[in-house]
Amino acid sequence: MHSDISLFLKAIKFSAEKHRRQRRKDQQASPYINHPIEVADILWTIGNVNDVIVIVAALLHDTIEDTDATPDELRIHFGEDVLALVLEVSDDKNLPKPERKRRQIEKAPFLSSRARLLKLADKICNIRDITYFPPQNWSWQRKFEYLEWAASVIAGLRGVNRELEIHFDEIMAAAQKKLAREKDSAGHGHR
Repeated sequence: MHSDISLFLKAIKFSAEKHRRQRRKDQQASPYINHPIEVADILWTIGNVNDVIVIVAALLHDTIEDTDATPDELRIHFGEDVLALVLEVSDDKNLPKPERKRRQIEKAPFLSSRARLLKLADKICNIRDITYFPPQNWSWQRKFEYLEWAASVIAGLRGVNRELEIHFDEIMAAAQKKLAREKDSAGHGHR
């Protein structure tokens, strides 16, 4: 137990350091570190996931993709299992964004159980953020397209954690209702 807490705290510190200059794209420019902490929290509190590898990987899941962190750093500090999980959920930033998004949909059903849990919690957070704390320049259409894409990814992740899936469905339903109201109030009610 002591070593699990030590690893957890080490991961928070590492992630905070790597993301220290990054901000979310919301109006408040929230510190980026809030996102991986929220993903870990959703896994723990809603999904009842107590696998320390998954929780630690949740804290680190964007470090290779979005910071200067290297696979070797993660291996040295957190071990092979955490590294493998972070790599499994990381996009290849050398690919164009549409290709990365397409690959997420295609790969979702073939991910490990741990990676499916992590992806599910990540999408829950992202949908909530886009719905309630959207990037300033995102149009209604862009938010709607994100929801459609996320639903396609989640379709391939189902069957891994009932509580997270129910929570995803609730968040998605609320997001769709909110976007429908936005569309109507913006005068886009009919095509």
